[in-house]
Amino acid sequence: MDLGFKGKVALVTGAGSQRGYGKGIALTLAKEGCDVIVADIDLAGAQQTAKEIEALGRKSLALKADISSSAEVNEMARASYAKFKQVDILVNNAGAITQPKDFIEKTEADCNRDIDLNLKGTIYCTKAFLSKMLANKSGKIVNISSIGYKKGMAHATTYNAAKAGVVGFTQALSVELGPSGINVNSIAPGLGLTNFGGGAPPPEMLKMAIGRIPLRRTTTPQDIANAVAFLASDMGSDITGQTLSVDGGEGIT
Repeated sequence: MDLGFKGKVALVTGAGSQRGYGKGIALTLAKEGCDVIVADIDLAGAQQTAKEIEALGRKSLALKADISSSAEVNEMARASYAKFKQVDILVNNAGAITQPKDFIEKTEADCNRDIDLNLKGTIYCTKAFLSKMLANKSGKIVNISSIGYKKGMAHATTYNAAKAGVVGFTQALSVELGPSGINVNSIAPGLGLTNFGGGAPPPEMLKMAIGRIPLRRTTTPQDIANAVAFLASDMGSDITGQTLSVDGGEGIT
């Protein structure tokens, strides 16, 4: 099925981790016809992902960027436009979580890091690429939130708050940008075995966690990539302001 990606350029943040959702998203968009810009704080990882995209016959560009810095994000946008002249699809995937701890023990630095990387980073990246989308009266923005936005997770209070903020930002921005032909949606992943948050939990803890998920499985990078591709494609042209849970049903338990 043609998703309408030929001639489109996508930018995926946080696509340098070789086990993360970002790489899965970037490769899937490339397989469907997109040229893909890979941005990550880990340049070597971004370059590896870009190499695999080029092996698929698509153009790519690896960029180093700390999304918590508006200056670095603006430079990322400048470099992107210098090579490709356009960014049709923006996937705000990059994020991180501080070491899990009770809220009373969280420092100001802990709180700032969760908010900066998971909410402000999404805002900075969107701001940097929005002007040209508005000028073109088209664009797709997909933000990666978390199951945590609707399901409380102990020891991750400020992370959850930031991810809830991503959902609120998505909804408000979709209303604002709809008349300009720009779709804004978000995805809330469930439990995944990526490097995020230090990787997989101990086997017994993981077994218990999976046992609480209706589909009895974890969420894979390909699961998230498929959802992103749908929302960013022509098939998702009438969908905006929504948060799609891709979590095996975990969010309803």
